[in-house]
Amino acid sequence: MSLCVASLHVYPVKSLGGFAVNEAQLTDRGFAHDRRWMLVDADGRFISQREVAVMACLHTSPMEHGFRITDVRDGATIDLPWTIADGEAMSTTVWDDRVEVIAGPQAASDQLSAQLGLVCTVVYMPDRSVRPTDPHYATAITSLSDGFPFLIISQASLNDLNGRMETPIGMERFRPNIVVAGGPAFQEDEWRSIAIGGVTFHMVKPCARCVITTTDQSTGERNKEPLRTLVTYRKRISGSSVKVDFGMNAVADPKGKIAVTDPITILAER
Repeated sequence: MSLCVASLHVYPVKSLGGFAVNEAQLTDRGFAHDRRWMLVDADGRFISQREVAVMACLHTSPMEHGFRITDVRDGATIDLPWTIADGEAMSTTVWDDRVEVIAGPQAASDQLSAQLGLVCTVVYMPDRSVRPTDPHYATAITSLSDGFPFLIISQASLNDLNGRMETPIGMERFRPNIVVAGGPAFQEDEWRSIAIGGVTFHMVKPCARCVITTTDQSTGERNKEPLRTLVTYRKRISGSSVKVDFGMNAVADPKGKIAVTDPITILAER
């Protein structure tokens, strides 16, 4: 069975659209530039597409020294640097984690507030801010992701899902960092560790999916798919709740670089 990297994806701002790259540099908390920025409300809590579906209409694209946010509804743009060193220090919340960040440019926050119809502040996570992953699953750190630095999904898994639905959807609904080419559907469930381009990735936890997967990433409109179909065959009971899994969260050696077409070697299975 021949496996390789089909595509790599970076999401500079938590819950906004990302972009594909040909190669990605690993850092101590994920791909370089991945989810180092986010939007927070007046209480410092993170804002995501779960509550604000139109965030799906804000797409990002790389530039030489930073990235551009484009509102696909009207073409309005905001340019931000990859990193900032100065700004008002703030304590924010990502789920149950307190995360120290610094406020980004006020003009960007004002424009994003107008585009989304709510008051928000764009913030950046500097290197000095350290956020551990859940120690029940891994000893590592992550950026402003939901919980782990990497999400890995096989293209075959999406193909299987689309074969069960009337209208197919794209991989962007699931926001992976690494898409795998080759092999059977949901093979990632069985992997403990894999090697890509000399870097070892450890699969630590299935990714339970939420309403973001039902959100059209061009319009912000929602319907019942794919969760309605996924729950019929990807349901997992966790305590008193029902989870719907698609993809695997992972951690990795904080060094090296991987690229599209790199071969993937399965090192250990469950």
